[in-house]
Amino acid sequence: MKIAAVEKEHVMDIIERDIYALICQNDGIKAKEIAKRLHKDRGIINHYLYASPYMKELCYRDGDYDWHGYIRQARPHKGLEDFSGYYATVKEFLALGEEEWFRELLTGCKKIGRNLNDTRGLFHSFRDTAAVMRALFTDLDDMDDMDGMDYGDWEIVFELRIKKSRAVRIYADVLVVTEKYVFSLEFKMNDRILEEEVLQAAKYSAYQEVLFGPDYDVIPVLVLTKADDLYCYVPLPGTTAELPVCAGNMLFNVLDEYLGFMEK
Repeated sequence: MKIAAVEKEHVMDIIERDIYALICQNDGIKAKEIAKRLHKDRGIINHYLYASPYMKELCYRDGDYDWHGYIRQARPHKGLEDFSGYYATVKEFLALGEEEWFRELLTGCKKIGRNLNDTRGLFHSFRDTAAVMRALFTDLDDMDDMDGMDYGDWEIVFELRIKKSRAVRIYADVLVVTEKYVFSLEFKMNDRILEEEVLQAAKYSAYQEVLFGPDYDVIPVLVLTKADDLYCYVPLPGTTAELPVCAGNMLFNVLDEYLGFMEK
């Protein structure tokens, strides 16, 4: 990983992350079972279950005292659609015409409370983002040998909005969820690398790592749709980490670095 977690409001310790992962990886689990699996005192587990923002906001306890996560940590990530403007497999996304996809996105955005004020070209940015993603998968389709890698089964999310409290806020323009990576793509309609936009692209990566669990690496990427043939790594201010920045037509190269298409 070239990306380090940036500073965030709620810093989860390892016990909290492990409890959340156990809940979201199971179809219901009791507090005593969580304590047993993590080799922790029941009182410690109960403290986290009732005090942690993640457990309070993104989990629930049913009538049988089993704990569940609203978003599963397994493919497909059931529940993710409830917080997304648009959620589907890549295959389903590509099968939709542009206008049909756009209508579904707007309907989903209204459902999750996404502001649809178009005075600053929001709708154009939606279409621009979708065009970049379609071009990316066209590039993958042109590959002669994907060595059994079926990108059609990857999950794709447009406009992720989880805003349960001040402590739990997770946003993304686009997520591409592969077998072991989550590419979190921040889109900007310009051709210049700005420090504040680099920071914005990395801002929610630590939250997303908790959301998707220990089996996934989150790769935040800044995509500049007005740039051309740009692909570089930019230092994150105040850290030793670097973040990939690319033009829309170079997004393929970012995925290739982690998934190794060209090596197959």
